Amino acid sequence: MSRIGNKTIQVPASVQITIQPDNFVIVKGPKGALEFGFNQRLSITLEGSELKVARPNNDIFMRKIHGTTRALLQNMVTGVTDGFKKNLEIRGVGYRATVQGQLVVLNMGYSHPVELPIPEEVQVTVTKNVNVLIEGIDKQVVGEFAAKIRSVRKPEPYLGKGIRYVDEYVPRKAGKTAK
Repeated sequence: MSRIGNKTIQVPASVQITIQPDNFVIVKGPKGALEFGFNQRLSITLEGSELKVARPNNDIFMRKIHGTTRALLQNMVTGVTDGFKKNLEIRGVGYRATVQGQLVVLNMGYSHPVELPIPEEVQVTVTKNVNVLIEGIDKQVVGEFAAKIRSVRKPEPYLGKGIRYVDEYVPRKAGKTAK
């Protein structure tokens, strides 16, 4: 029995949900619209301001996707109302980031600047050249782009230099000791 899948999703009044017969769900809200096609064997129903997901049987596959489907629907509703954001922090002498048009340009100590194209659904702001804020309505796109930026120079354990999430803990190592 899925504890997550059985919970109902409270839909705010500012959100419109359209469920097509083949479980293609369109969620529209103040920040934009999201759409996704779910497994057709699941039953997705909107009753008043509550969205429910039910599975037809207790097959292993149905149990696996029951909670996942409910979580994806919750993320869609949250995304069109509040949105999602990721904060990144750059540490290191000479390391910096800038936004130039539809590119994030990272100077991370390489012989060349690293240019990453910004996805259409995402807004990126850089403050003080070291704080990068990524915002959007699709949780997956925001998380993937933040991970892509972080992968340019992951934080290293000796000096802590690199790109990290603001609330991320980086374990530090002692390094070499003098004899």
